[in-house]
Amino acid sequence: MSTATAPTTHRWTREEYHDLAEAGFLGEDDPVELLEGEIIRMSPQNTPHAVAVRLVRRVLQRIFPGDKYLVDEQLPLALGPHSEPEPDVSVVEGQPRDFLDDHPSSAVLVVEVADASLQFDRTRKRTLYARHDLPEYWIVDLVDRQLEVHRRPAGTSYAEITVHTADETVSLRDRSIAASDVLP
Repeated sequence: MSTATAPTTHRWTREEYHDLAEAGFLGEDDPVELLEGEIIRMSPQNTPHAVAVRLVRRVLQRIFPGDKYLVDEQLPLALGPHSEPEPDVSVVEGQPRDFLDDHPSSAVLVVEVADASLQFDRTRKRTLYARHDLPEYWIVDLVDRQLEVHRRPAGTSYAEITVHTADETVSLRDRSIAASDVLP
């Protein structure tokens, strides 16, 4: 007689995730991300979300020199064997050809633009980014029109969290950024 086992959830690896895409089970334009072994369907981007992504990218490109950093828009980060998020904007040290073998495994700054995903970005994404020691994580909160800045990863969260309204500024690399510059 065989021994029965309780049902379990399969935790996908990055390799399996890529295999699913190559086999046609996930389309290139499917709004999905691999987070901690789960394939998460993300909601489509509305116009304010797209505008905020463009604004953030423009601001960060002025601060991070292109000869040392990439300011990427919705490109994968390889965070361990079970996660491959695609932050709305990320700042990665290096040049494009530095990543011919694999996606970047770290970022100086990651930014998520949030409306419907606000709670998800404050919990699952923040936990993921903190656990992988990403030094700075921003949430452009479209619901309350504010910028959340998370700094100094500490376990599954960040030791320093500040919230900036549209009429306030945030400091980044000895520069002041008006929160309104990243809000649509």
